[in-house]
Amino acid sequence: MERYDQIYRLYRDYDTETLEAYQDFVDLFPPVDSRVALDHWEEATDERERRKAEIRDGFDEEGDVYAELAATLSRDQAFTALDLATEYERPVNALVLDVDETLRTAGRTDNEIPRDVLHRLHQLHEDGVPIVVCTGQTLENVKGFLIQGLGNELVHSGDLSIVYESGNGVFTPGHGPDTKRLLYEDLDDEITDVFAAVRSRIVTEAPDEIRRGCHLQGNEFNVTLKPNAETGTPAARDVIDHALVYVIDLLADAVGEQIGHGGESGESSEAETDPASWARALYSRDPEIEQVLRSRDALPDVDLDDAPADLAAILERIDVAYYEADAAEIVSLELDKAAGVEAAFDVLGVEDPFALVMGDSKSDLRVMRWLEEQEAGLAAAPKHASRDVLDHVIRTDELLFDEGDAASVLELVAGTNLFAELDG
Repeated sequence: MERYDQIYRLYRDYDTETLEAYQDFVDLFPPVDSRVALDHWEEATDERERRKAEIRDGFDEEGDVYAELAATLSRDQAFTALDLATEYERPVNALVLDVDETLRTAGRTDNEIPRDVLHRLHQLHEDGVPIVVCTGQTLENVKGFLIQGLGNELVHSGDLSIVYESGNGVFTPGHGPDTKRLLYEDLDDEITDVFAAVRSRIVTEAPDEIRRGCHLQGNEFNVTLKPNAETGTPAARDVIDHALVYVIDLLADAVGEQIGHGGESGESSEAETDPASWARALYSRDPEIEQVLRSRDALPDVDLDDAPADLAAILERIDVAYYEADAAEIVSLELDKAAGVEAAFDVLGVEDPFALVMGDSKSDLRVMRWLEEQEAGLAAAPKHASRDVLDHVIRTDELLFDEGDAASVLELVAGTNLFAELDG
C-alpha cells in the first residue's frame, strides 16, 4: 500500500491542479512572436519548475517521477495508472491507434487531431514507445494528415507504422525493403478474383441513386463505397443503406459466377439458385446489417444451414463492413487490422508487445481481442464506440474516454510507464 499512500500524500499536500495547468500552458501554448506572450510563457515555465522542485524535495530519490505525475495526471488518473501498473507489472511498449472517431472526431474536434493528443503522442514517442496508426483509410490520406499533424520527422523516424485499409498494407518509413508490405498480395486467387470482379462492376452496374450518390474510394484492395453527401447526414445514411444491399448482392453474384451458382438449375427454388439470398442471410448475422436489410425489406427467409457449401466457404472468408451514413465495404477477413498490427510489430521490432489499443469499431475490436488472447495489451475506446467495443473495454480495464479526449488515455499510459519505471 505504500505506493498508494504516496499518491494520497502527493495530491493532498501539493497544489497539483495548478501545477498541471502550468504544465499544459507551457506544453500546448508555446511562445509566439510577441514580447508580452514570451514573457508570460517564461514566467509560467519558471513557476512550473518551482512547483515541481517542491515535489522533488518532498519525495527524495523518487521525486522526479512524482513531479511528472503531478504535472501530467489528475488524482483519479494517477490512481488508475497505479492500478494498471500494479496489475500488469510492465510498461506499455507500443500504441495501436485508430484515427477517425478515436483520435479525432467529427463532433468535437472538427476532424482534426487535437493539439493535446499530438503533444502526448510526441512525448510517448520521445520516451521510446513506437506508434502504429491503424485505419481503414487509404495510405495517401492518412500519411498526409499524419505528416501535417505529427511532423515529417516523427513519421519518418523509423518508430511509426501505418496499417492502412484495415490491414491490407503496412507502411513503415525508414525500414528499407520492409517499408511497404502489401499483405493482400499473399491472398489466393479465389479471393483476389472476387475482389477484382466486384471492383470492375461496382460503379458501372450500380443503380442510378447509388451511382449519383456515392463514389468508389481509392483503395489498393478493399472495395469501398462512400457517400457524396456529408458523412452522418440523413442523405448519406439513406444512400449507404441502399449501397449496402447492392454491395452484398454484387459480391454474391461475383462469388456465384466463380463457382457456377449464378444461373437457373431445373426445378430448384429461387433461394437455392440465388446467391444473393444466402449472402444477405449470412451477413445479416451482424445486427447493424440485419437492421438495414430489414428496414429495406431485403431480409431473406432462408436457413443458412441449407446454403451451398462452396458458396458459403468463400463468403465466410469475406466480410461486408457497414458504417452508418459513412461507408459500405467488402474486406478480406484474412487481412484485418490485427494481421496488419502483427506485421507492423514485426517491422518495428516489437517482439514482446504490451500495447494500448484505442478504437471505436468492430475492426478495432479484432485487435483488442487478439492482444487479449496473448495477454499483450490494454483496450480503450471513446464512449460513443460500437456496443461490442464498449462491452469489451468495460469488461477489461474500463478505459473509456469522452468524445475528443483521447489525450486522457495517453496520459494514463505515461503515468503507468512512470510507475513501471519506479518498480523496474
